[in-house]
Amino acid sequence: MDKITVVLAISDLEFGGAQRQVVELANHINKNQFNIHICSLSDYVPLATSLSQPERLKIIKRKKRFDISVIIRLAKFLRSVKADIVHAFLFDATIASRIAGRLSNTLVISSERNTNYSFKKMELAAYYLTKKFNDYTIANSWAGAKFNSRMLRQPIDTYRVVYNGVDIQRFKPVNQEKIQYMRLKLGIPNEKKVVGMFASFKPQKNHEFFIKAASKIKQRYPNVIFMFVGDMLYKGMSGSVATKEKINKLIKTAGIEKDCLFLGNKENVEDYYPVCWLTVLPSLFEGTPNVALESMACGVPVVATDVSDNAKLIIHDQVGYIVPLNDQHLFVHYVCKLLEEPNLRKNFSNNARLWIENNFSSPKMAYNMGETYKELLKKC
Repeated sequence: MDKITVVLAISDLEFGGAQRQVVELANHINKNQFNIHICSLSDYVPLATSLSQPERLKIIKRKKRFDISVIIRLAKFLRSVKADIVHAFLFDATIASRIAGRLSNTLVISSERNTNYSFKKMELAAYYLTKKFNDYTIANSWAGAKFNSRMLRQPIDTYRVVYNGVDIQRFKPVNQEKIQYMRLKLGIPNEKKVVGMFASFKPQKNHEFFIKAASKIKQRYPNVIFMFVGDMLYKGMSGSVATKEKINKLIKTAGIEKDCLFLGNKENVEDYYPVCWLTVLPSLFEGTPNVALESMACGVPVVATDVSDNAKLIIHDQVGYIVPLNDQHLFVHYVCKLLEEPNLRKNFSNNARLWIENNFSSPKMAYNMGETYKELLKKC
């Protein structure tokens, strides 16, 4: 059987959820069955260092915001590698791939990585104008598949769902010696327990809610530090500049500046999860949140809002807690419960690691994606 050639087209390879999943997919898909190429429409590719085959990365850089030549160059690349499938991630790459795929007689698969967000008029128009060139869409949640189908008026039978995966060799529990080393490096006293939030600075992640909750958590449990890993998006996209400014103001207003630790983006993010007693994900909407999977893989329980498929990923009262969106009282209650009950936290920690190993590893995600590719090709 000939190998299936797949081009994973994405707008960039910055520190984002979709970008991390592209890397995980490229690294873990069966190389005996698939030839994988990654095509970035930007030369901002910090995650390229995580690729097991960096030589498979092709950069087709946009010269300006609306660069028609990208489509021509991408179509040429698809033909040159004899691509069977172009699987596109994020808006710019999706629009370019739909047209380039049609020009090169390549099966086109779009992605849905989120849900319940607002489309800009220009984006919605572009999706509508190119939807006839799209063959299938792979979402990372059932909520996302239904949302995308409804918004873009595409038949639900053209959608498939493949949940994200996490590298369980990279993200794993560590010994106390390594945790102590990291705490010392970060200047965290031994008596302090850490609540972490791993998220880019964009409105979707709902930092405002967490900061307001943090001030109440601090009142009930003074011996806590709030650690933020993440930063603004590349070129301040998705309102991340304004979000960062708002976060700084809220923290000053809440009077918890001395209790907050901002670390920015981290390539070795796996070293920071184990420092946390728990992590939080108060998002307004999600797809499959990588940070929740990574946290649980490291044996760190998660308190998250009940949006998208979160309740399927984070089993309530076993590996963490699921809270109704913007229910501050219950959110604070569950965070404090994990802070105050070390035995409960230990049980959740063990359960979380096992849950991820069995259900959400990167090899499992890559296998599921590969089987989906084969199924969709057979339908052509």
